[in-house]
Amino acid sequence: KKSDWFMRDFALLEKTLNGESKSPVHTLRKDALARFVELGFPTTRHEEWRFTNIAPIRNTEFHSATESSDAAVNVSELNHLFLTGPRSFKLVFVNGHFAGQLSNIPVQRANMKVGSLASAMKDGDRDATDNISRIASFKDNAFVALSTAFLRDGAFLCLGDDVVVDDPIECVFIATGKQPSLIASPRNLFLVGRNSKATIVESYVGPGAESYLNNVVTEVVVGENASVEHDKLVTEGPHSYHIGTTFIHQAGGSSFINNAVALSGAIVRNNITVILAGQGADATLNGLSLGTGDQLIDNHTTIDHTMPHCTSHELYKSILDGKARGVFNGKIFVREDAQKTDAKQTNKTLLLSDDATINTKPQLEIFADDVKCTHGATVGQLDEEQVFYLRSRGIGEVLARDILTSAFASDVVERIHSENLKSRLQDLIRTRLEEGRNARN
Repeated sequence: KKSDWFMRDFALLEKTLNGESKSPVHTLRKDALARFVELGFPTTRHEEWRFTNIAPIRNTEFHSATESSDAAVNVSELNHLFLTGPRSFKLVFVNGHFAGQLSNIPVQRANMKVGSLASAMKDGDRDATDNISRIASFKDNAFVALSTAFLRDGAFLCLGDDVVVDDPIECVFIATGKQPSLIASPRNLFLVGRNSKATIVESYVGPGAESYLNNVVTEVVVGENASVEHDKLVTEGPHSYHIGTTFIHQAGGSSFINNAVALSGAIVRNNITVILAGQGADATLNGLSLGTGDQLIDNHTTIDHTMPHCTSHELYKSILDGKARGVFNGKIFVREDAQKTDAKQTNKTLLLSDDATINTKPQLEIFADDVKCTHGATVGQLDEEQVFYLRSRGIGEVLARDILTSAFASDVVERIHSENLKSRLQDLIRTRLEEGRNARN
């Protein structure tokens, strides 16, 4: 059947494995495929997907990307994507596969591994093989099961104890769209040891107009007293689909910041699950979505407080124009043993047109009694008095509205520490606002 493309592609995958077919990783793949067959693609009858109709994905016969096709990408085309200088780590993946000739991996210091996950697993790196899929459960998530079934390559970072990396480690994922209905399954594994510090940037770009699916799974393990900033930027092609699932496990005293920015793609879904598994851990989740036309951008977040004295702060903002739709579902769990929890969740949406819609559902489930938890959601339009004030100062209406809209977004953008990334985001936001306005007019 047309809908069973994943069985066909899995059989093709097995033919390329040679000796790896008897490895524990391939056993994991087969288990994940079996689970995906049981689950099937979710529909709007599933509570977690009630407002996100993925029929265009479910009804497409996808073809797995079997190689990187890096020859289709020119190095000069990548320069504007990079944030750091020539001596920094830059991992480039084309259609989910590592493109060595486009990447830059400097000589690595002791206690540090950066590179391709496929290479690490092929070399029998125990840090990679022992930790892959350890926190990314596919039991109840069809897209994670599908990703795991086709687990091949992605970014791999392993920092031992007491390692500080000053510049961002950049991971750029490019979809060429050269194959029809392409599906790529990037799988990222980031392990950060005790007292270590790193900034990781994942960016997903699709320069063409072709339809494709990026089904991404990222696992982040943050060691005791370690500090990680994880920035994710989605600027996929206009007819593409992006399903991204990120799992974070934090040890005691650790700090994790996630900045998730989604600007383009026909359907974009970001799932983030944070487990605060040690006392004194702190998690911050910031999100910004800018939807225009018929885009659908869905953010699902879960923060699970399992231990005492942990804090979490969450701010998600959406700007929606045209007939764009947004979804926010944020869950905070406070377990019985997680006394002295301090958790705050805020969701704000700015609607630029009468046809844009948002479904927002902040949730708290508290099983401890000595906690401080708040959550809230607001939906509104631009303040016409503020627009009038700017216009009375000689500013045109279009510019006045863009100034106020950019100010709304800046609350999230300014929380990113990389000045280069902030500057790029400001340019991208201005471009997207102009595109949305042109489409509406």
